[in-house]
Amino acid sequence: MTATSVTPVTLLTGFLGSGKTTLLNRLLAHPAAGDCAVIVNEFGPIAIDHALVRTASENVVLLPSGCVCCQVAGDLVQAMRDLYFKRAAGEIPAFRRAIVETTGLADPSPLVRTLIELPLVAARYSLSGIVTTVDGQHGMASLDRHPEAVKQAAVADRLVITKADLAPAGELDALEARLAALNPGAPRLRSSRGDADPERLLDTGLHRGAGRIAEAGSWLNAGAYRRVGAPMPAAHDPRVSAFAWYAGRPVDWPAFEDALATLLEIAGERILRLKGLVNVAGEPGPVAVHAVQHTLYPPARLPAWPDADRRTRLVFIVRDLEESFVAQTLDSFVLASAER
Repeated sequence: MTATSVTPVTLLTGFLGSGKTTLLNRLLAHPAAGDCAVIVNEFGPIAIDHALVRTASENVVLLPSGCVCCQVAGDLVQAMRDLYFKRAAGEIPAFRRAIVETTGLADPSPLVRTLIELPLVAARYSLSGIVTTVDGQHGMASLDRHPEAVKQAAVADRLVITKADLAPAGELDALEARLAALNPGAPRLRSSRGDADPERLLDTGLHRGAGRIAEAGSWLNAGAYRRVGAPMPAAHDPRVSAFAWYAGRPVDWPAFEDALATLLEIAGERILRLKGLVNVAGEPGPVAVHAVQHTLYPPARLPAWPDADRRTRLVFIVRDLEESFVAQTLDSFVLASAER
């Protein structure tokens, strides 16, 4: 592996006790998940010194106590930098992907911002997806009581319902229904004792390893979202809503960028997740866009549309934000550019 390779990073998050570490251990024992560098955030005193702890064929880096996505963000950056250059120098075994496991109380958004916006990290690593574990036994209670658990589920590209062997089927079905309303586009998997297929968990976002791009239609999954203006279903999480916005005509890209920038500047804290395919005038394929709160990923121009539908469509998961405000903001920019 050369020193210029961009390494995909999977962010593994989930509330306290939801089974992240159990899932991670089983994941790393699977042959298909070999050659991973693992960055683990732990509470309590641990020996680290940025030393690499080898287990089987994996590289595990333990960070100091604290939250990896806020208090020790600098340590995370340093750890990723050290891994990169030690790999390039041949001081550690080569790895082709990285997994960052957050603490159970972590808000994933600052970590996403670190991976995307800091040049030191973004030049060497790319965020390839967010996997969130949800406790099959206690997930409902966590979602009821802890806003962090709701946010972790809302930003996920893949939801793993753990301890499926311990919870009654009816409770699991109810939890799945709630997660489907909270994050309609994220596929949901059930796991017992940490069993999981790495191919269904790693590279779950748009950008994947070796420069690959996900199949855009399944990545967006716009059909799972309620369209703007459609009746709102009864929900366990009334502060959170998920919806899709469409535009029938090609858009002017500078005007659309302005629309996204305006939305994220005004309401970024309330936009938990945004994904979309944009029909840009003059482009043969769509432009894929996605954001977590204020952080907008670099847009990706795709070579072709995934289906016959050429409409621009954006899907949103928001908290305490009126969908009419989102729609009016986007409409005003798109219609104004069309009139010009």
